[in-house]
Amino acid sequence: ALSVSGLLSSKMYGPPVRPLQPNMGLKAAFGGGIDWKTSAGEDRYRRGIYTMWRRSNPYPSMATFDAPNREVCTVRRDRTNTPLQALVTLNDVQFVEAARNLAQRVLKPGGKTYAQRFDQIYLRVLSRSPRLDERAVLLNVLAKSLGRFGTNEDAALELLGFGESPRDKSLDPAEHAAWTVVCSVVLNLDETLTRN
Repeated sequence: ALSVSGLLSSKMYGPPVRPLQPNMGLKAAFGGGIDWKTSAGEDRYRRGIYTMWRRSNPYPSMATFDAPNREVCTVRRDRTNTPLQALVTLNDVQFVEAARNLAQRVLKPGGKTYAQRFDQIYLRVLSRSPRLDERAVLLNVLAKSLGRFGTNEDAALELLGFGESPRDKSLDPAEHAAWTVVCSVVLNLDETLTRN
Protein backbone atom coordinates (compact mmCIF):
# COMPACT_ATOMS: atom_id res chain seq x y z
CA ALA A 1 0.00 0.00 0.00
CA LEU A 2 2.82 2.39 0.85
CA SER A 3 4.68 1.57 -2.33
CA VAL A 4 1.81 1.99 -4.81
CA SER A 5 0.66 5.17 -3.08
CA GLY A 6 4.10 6.75 -3.40
CA LEU A 7 4.48 7.10 0.37
CA LEU A 8 7.06 4.36 0.99
CA SER A 9 10.34 5.65 2.41
CA SER A 10 13.49 4.07 1.00
CA LYS A 11 15.45 4.95 4.15
CA MET A 12 17.37 1.96 5.51
CA TYR A 13 18.74 1.07 8.96
CA GLY A 14 18.42 3.15 12.09
CA PRO A 15 16.28 2.88 15.20
CA PRO A 16 12.82 1.29 15.05
CA VAL A 17 9.88 3.43 14.02
CA ARG A 18 6.67 3.75 15.96
CA PRO A 19 3.53 3.59 13.81
CA LEU A 20 0.18 5.00 14.77
CA GLN A 21 -1.13 2.91 17.66
CA PRO A 22 -4.83 2.77 18.49
CA ASN A 23 -5.83 3.80 21.98
CA MET A 24 -6.85 0.47 23.50
CA GLY A 25 -7.15 1.59 27.10
CA LEU A 26 -4.06 -0.28 28.27
CA LYS A 27 -2.72 2.58 30.39
CA ALA A 28 -4.96 1.65 33.28
CA ALA A 29 -3.74 -1.94 33.33
CA PHE A 30 -0.05 -1.47 32.58
CA GLY A 31 0.74 2.23 33.06
CA GLY A 32 2.01 4.63 30.43
CA GLY A 33 5.24 2.69 29.78
CA ILE A 34 3.75 0.72 26.90
CA ASP A 35 2.59 3.79 24.97
CA TRP A 36 4.75 5.53 22.42
CA LYS A 37 4.76 8.71 20.43
CA THR A 38 4.03 8.01 16.77
CA SER A 39 6.99 8.58 14.48
CA ALA A 40 6.67 11.60 12.23
CA GLY A 41 7.76 12.50 8.74
CA GLU A 42 9.56 9.94 6.61
CA ASP A 43 9.81 7.44 9.49
CA ARG A 44 6.05 7.04 9.49
CA TYR A 45 6.25 5.48 6.01
CA ARG A 46 9.08 3.00 6.44
CA ARG A 47 8.84 -0.72 5.76
CA GLY A 48 7.26 -2.94 8.41
CA ILE A 49 10.63 -4.54 9.19
CA TYR A 50 11.57 -1.32 11.01
CA THR A 51 8.41 -1.23 13.13
CA MET A 52 8.87 -1.20 16.90
CA TRP A 53 7.94 -4.60 18.31
CA ARG A 54 7.10 -5.55 21.87
CA ARG A 55 6.03 -9.08 22.76
CA SER A 56 3.77 -7.78 25.52
CA ASN A 57 2.21 -5.18 23.22
CA PRO A 58 2.52 -6.14 19.53
CA TYR A 59 1.58 -3.70 16.80
CA PRO A 60 -2.15 -4.46 16.25
CA SER A 61 -2.09 -4.44 12.43
CA MET A 62 0.71 -6.99 12.34
CA ALA A 63 -0.99 -9.17 14.95
CA THR A 64 -4.20 -9.10 12.89
CA PHE A 65 -2.26 -10.38 9.89
CA ASP A 66 -0.77 -13.26 11.93
CA ALA A 67 2.71 -11.90 12.53
CA PRO A 68 4.61 -14.38 14.73
CA ASN A 69 4.95 -13.36 18.38
CA ARG A 70 8.76 -13.76 18.20
CA GLU A 71 8.95 -15.93 21.31
CA VAL A 72 10.15 -18.88 19.22
CA CYS A 73 11.46 -19.31 15.69
CA THR A 74 8.67 -19.64 13.15
CA VAL A 75 9.37 -21.59 9.98
CA ARG A 76 6.00 -20.97 8.34
CA ARG A 77 3.37 -18.40 9.16
CA ASP A 78 -0.24 -19.44 9.65
CA ARG A 79 -2.63 -18.71 6.80
CA THR A 80 -5.88 -17.05 7.75
CA ASN A 81 -8.44 -14.78 6.25
CA THR A 82 -10.65 -13.10 8.81
CA PRO A 83 -13.05 -10.15 8.76
CA LEU A 84 -10.67 -8.35 11.13
CA GLN A 85 -8.08 -8.16 8.36
CA ALA A 86 -10.56 -6.46 6.04
CA LEU A 87 -11.50 -4.02 8.80
CA VAL A 88 -7.83 -3.08 9.19
CA THR A 89 -7.25 -2.54 5.47
CA LEU A 90 -10.50 -0.57 5.09
CA ASN A 91 -10.27 1.59 8.23
CA ASP A 92 -6.69 1.80 9.51
CA VAL A 93 -5.30 5.32 9.10
CA GLN A 94 -2.29 4.04 7.16
CA PHE A 95 -4.43 2.24 4.59
CA VAL A 96 -6.89 5.13 4.18
CA GLU A 97 -3.96 7.52 3.75
CA ALA A 98 -2.38 5.18 1.18
CA ALA A 99 -5.67 5.02 -0.77
CA ARG A 100 -5.93 8.82 -0.65
CA ASN A 101 -2.40 9.25 -2.00
CA LEU A 102 -2.93 6.63 -4.69
CA ALA A 103 -6.06 8.51 -5.79
CA GLN A 104 -4.08 11.73 -5.80
CA ARG A 105 -1.44 10.15 -8.06
CA VAL A 106 -4.15 9.06 -10.48
CA LEU A 107 -5.99 12.40 -10.49
CA LYS A 108 -2.99 14.71 -10.56
CA PRO A 109 -2.08 14.58 -14.25
CA GLY A 110 -5.71 15.36 -15.05
CA GLY A 111 -7.58 14.98 -18.33
CA LYS A 112 -7.93 11.20 -18.17
CA THR A 113 -11.07 9.18 -18.72
CA TYR A 114 -12.46 6.96 -15.98
CA ALA A 115 -11.32 3.89 -17.91
CA GLN A 116 -7.75 5.22 -18.11
CA ARG A 117 -7.76 5.95 -14.39
CA PHE A 118 -9.04 2.45 -13.60
CA ASP A 119 -6.25 1.06 -15.79
CA GLN A 120 -3.64 3.16 -14.00
CA ILE A 121 -4.81 2.03 -10.55
CA TYR A 122 -4.87 -1.64 -11.55
CA LEU A 123 -1.47 -1.44 -13.22
CA ARG A 124 0.07 0.16 -10.14
CA VAL A 125 -1.53 -2.25 -7.68
CA LEU A 126 -1.99 -5.54 -9.58
CA SER A 127 0.25 -5.15 -12.66
CA ARG A 128 -2.67 -5.85 -14.99
CA SER A 129 -5.69 -4.12 -16.49
CA PRO A 130 -9.14 -4.57 -14.96
CA ARG A 131 -11.58 -6.98 -16.58
CA LEU A 132 -14.90 -5.70 -17.90
CA ASP A 133 -16.84 -6.93 -14.85
CA GLU A 134 -14.30 -5.25 -12.54
CA ARG A 135 -14.64 -1.98 -14.47
CA ALA A 136 -18.41 -2.14 -14.01
CA VAL A 137 -18.05 -2.60 -10.25
CA LEU A 138 -15.52 0.25 -9.98
CA LEU A 139 -17.74 2.53 -12.05
CA ASN A 140 -20.66 1.76 -9.73
CA VAL A 141 -18.54 2.46 -6.63
CA LEU A 142 -17.29 5.70 -8.18
CA ALA A 143 -20.80 6.87 -9.14
CA LYS A 144 -22.17 6.21 -5.64
CA SER A 145 -19.16 7.88 -4.00
CA LEU A 146 -19.39 10.94 -6.26
CA GLY A 147 -23.07 11.22 -5.37
CA ARG A 148 -22.38 10.97 -1.66
CA PHE A 149 -19.40 13.28 -1.49
CA GLY A 150 -20.82 15.70 -4.04
CA THR A 151 -23.63 16.56 -1.63
CA ASN A 152 -21.56 16.33 1.56
CA GLU A 153 -18.26 18.17 1.35
CA ASP A 154 -17.68 17.73 5.10
CA ALA A 155 -17.66 13.95 4.69
CA ALA A 156 -15.22 14.28 1.78
CA LEU A 157 -12.87 16.49 3.78
CA GLU A 158 -13.08 14.14 6.76
CA LEU A 159 -12.00 11.19 4.59
CA LEU A 160 -9.22 13.24 2.99
CA GLY A 161 -7.98 14.33 6.42
CA PHE A 162 -6.64 10.90 7.39
CA GLY A 163 -2.90 10.68 7.82
CA GLU A 164 0.01 13.04 8.07
CA SER A 165 0.89 13.46 4.40
CA PRO A 166 -0.50 16.65 2.89
CA ARG A 167 -3.35 16.36 0.44
CA ASP A 168 -3.29 18.23 -2.84
CA LYS A 169 -5.77 21.05 -2.23
CA SER A 170 -5.95 21.87 -5.93
CA LEU A 171 -8.06 18.72 -6.42
CA ASP A 172 -11.82 18.84 -5.99
CA PRO A 173 -12.53 17.30 -2.54
CA ALA A 174 -15.60 15.33 -3.69
CA GLU A 175 -13.79 13.82 -6.66
CA HIS A 176 -10.65 13.11 -4.63
CA ALA A 177 -12.68 11.41 -1.88
CA ALA A 178 -14.63 9.33 -4.42
CA TRP A 179 -11.44 8.12 -6.09
CA THR A 180 -10.00 7.41 -2.62
CA VAL A 181 -12.89 4.98 -2.08
CA VAL A 182 -12.20 3.36 -5.47
CA CYS A 183 -8.50 2.98 -4.58
CA SER A 184 -9.43 1.54 -1.20
CA VAL A 185 -11.56 -1.10 -2.94
CA VAL A 186 -8.64 -2.12 -5.16
CA LEU A 187 -6.21 -2.15 -2.22
CA ASN A 188 -8.63 -4.53 -0.45
CA LEU A 189 -8.97 -7.12 -3.18
CA ASP A 190 -7.85 -10.63 -2.27
CA GLU A 191 -5.55 -10.49 -5.27
CA THR A 192 -3.85 -7.43 -3.81
CA LEU A 193 -3.40 -8.83 -0.31
CA THR A 194 -2.72 -12.51 -0.99
CA ARG A 195 0.30 -13.87 -2.80
CA ASN A 196 -0.67 -16.93 -4.84
